[in-house]
Amino acid sequence: MSTIDDRDTFAEMIYQSQTAVYNVAYRILGNVQDAEDAAQETFLRAYRFRHTYKDGYQSGPWLKRITVNVCLQRLEKAYPTQSLDEDWLQPPDPHPGPQEQTEACDLQARIQAELLRLPPRYRAVIELRHYQDLSYQEIAAVLNRPLSDVRSDLFRARRMLAQNMKDLR
Repeated sequence: MSTIDDRDTFAEMIYQSQTAVYNVAYRILGNVQDAEDAAQETFLRAYRFRHTYKDGYQSGPWLKRITVNVCLQRLEKAYPTQSLDEDWLQPPDPHPGPQEQTEACDLQARIQAELLRLPPRYRAVIELRHYQDLSYQEIAAVLNRPLSDVRSDLFRARRMLAQNMKDLR
């Protein structure tokens, strides 16, 4: 019997990973409501497919894979995701002055807006690499794609972001 079949274990897994799952969904989908819905759907799918979880493995990569799949399916269905919510912006370092704080917030908003303009598969690799700190191999496992595709998508995504933000140089 898999350890995830125990309801208490599953509840603890949800408790420990709910913030990470939400953050992945938010950065891919771009707004609070969609991210909350995707996170909820992720946990429902995780429970429904708990038999696919393998003992001895960490639940984080398994849940991230489900989350990315949920988000990409929503995007493929032309689910609206273009709004930006202010709660995504992290409070800046308290030491800079007001102008620096405003500039930092503006930059974060611009980065988020440009990320939302990327195709979903590029958005997913940026999220997993730069916000979730996964290795290339881990990203390939989460997305169930060849390592060469992950490297190529990450290169193209970075290039597109740089091109779209060249006015900041």
